[in-house]
Amino acid sequence: MWIVSINVGTPKTLDINGQPLVSGIDKTPVAGLVAVGKRHLAGDGQADLVHHGGEDKAICAYPSEHFAYWERHYGRPFAAGAFGENWTLAGLTEDEACLGDIYAAGTALVQVSQPRQPCSKLALFHQLPGLPKAVIQTGKSGFYLRVLNEGVVEPGATLLLVERGQGALSIAYINRIYYHERDNVTAMEQLAYHPALSASWREAFLHRLAAQTEP
Repeated sequence: MWIVSINVGTPKTLDINGQPLVSGIDKTPVAGLVAVGKRHLAGDGQADLVHHGGEDKAICAYPSEHFAYWERHYGRPFAAGAFGENWTLAGLTEDEACLGDIYAAGTALVQVSQPRQPCSKLALFHQLPGLPKAVIQTGKSGFYLRVLNEGVVEPGATLLLVERGQGALSIAYINRIYYHERDNVTAMEQLAYHPALSASWREAFLHRLAAQTEP
């Protein structure tokens, strides 16, 4: 497991079909050591701080293994940073990454906190209206990491699993419960009370559980 590319970018106004879009989704690969902070990487930022960034979502990671699928599906190239991810990974997909897993990368320590939820800006950026739905249907979402210990990391760095998260609940499993098994109360309870789950996804699961028990 390793980091193929580190990609950063601050919010900028993009021209999408003649319409301005303010977003931090346009990331550029960088070389050398990059500082890993509690809320974001050095040189990185987000425009929508409600749905992106923050301590639960400091780093967006995406498996490079998925690019070949998207290239076949859409007949166009996808490269590092294409999904607005900060870390393009190899050897760690949604099937292997589990909620609460702790990884050492460079001198930093990071923890898996939730799946990446595709948004409309991903569709607008690529001018592919069906992309967010396709991400949900395939489960090729990527995931977020919180930073437990700040440090520095560079492209090519190894990801070393330090500790497996409680219950070994994979990102693929969480995606399935969140999007496709919305009435699975037992699974939602397990996830809602998992100590490593991000605050926003915890709130979402608790809201659904409350709705399930309403008379």
